[in-house]
Amino acid sequence: MNDKLPPGLDLLWGRLDEPAPEPRQGLSPPRIARAAVELADAGGLDAVSMARVAERLGFTTMSLYRHVKSKNELLLLMLDTVAAVPAELDEPCDDWRLGLERWCAAQWVMLRAHTWIVDLPVTGPPITPNQLAWTDRALGALRDTGLPESDKAGVVLLIANYMLTTARMSAHLGPAASGESIAAYSALLGDLVDARRFPALRTAVDAGAFDYPADTAEPERRFDYSFGLARILDGVDTLIRQRGGPGAS
Repeated sequence: MNDKLPPGLDLLWGRLDEPAPEPRQGLSPPRIARAAVELADAGGLDAVSMARVAERLGFTTMSLYRHVKSKNELLLLMLDTVAAVPAELDEPCDDWRLGLERWCAAQWVMLRAHTWIVDLPVTGPPITPNQLAWTDRALGALRDTGLPESDKAGVVLLIANYMLTTARMSAHLGPAASGESIAAYSALLGDLVDARRFPALRTAVDAGAFDYPADTAEPERRFDYSFGLARILDGVDTLIRQRGGPGAS
């Protein structure tokens, strides 16, 4: 292991190099991280502090600092705790597009289950073990496309940024993204938008562009990533064709 890794990362990578059984009692970095995740899942990142985590575990705040040195270190441990790659992404897939769609679907499940992820401060590129495992699986989906490795990395970065941005918008919209709220917004647009001032927007409103399709079930009427992802993957397909790769559909 690199002995120059910053706090938090040294814990995560050290566990991979030298795995040790977790003590049945007392504190440990994994136990602290799980308690912090429970707090964040219930109340967002604002609910997470060293004092609250200590209280949840029944220890003093100072005792936590013997295992986790700072809040930033705790956030790294939390992210890696929830970012384990699901087993289905290790299943063989010969279709690069299907592989990336599966990757995004799994990402979406994780991001919706732990909405606080979108509020984590960005301190650099992915570097924890589980973050790099996600990157590895996405690159693997592009293995046989014939794209240069730099293009593959660019595609993965583009898709990952799109998924995170879309999840952030969904999380911050909250109830405003529900089917009922969207219907109210569409009705409001119908009242406010006149053809003289906003001709293109009026045409879109009249065409139902801001409505959910009539056959969309209520549980499915929520902010989604599928339309934007499809357009991105269309662009990737074009890139593969331009590069002369065998993976173009």
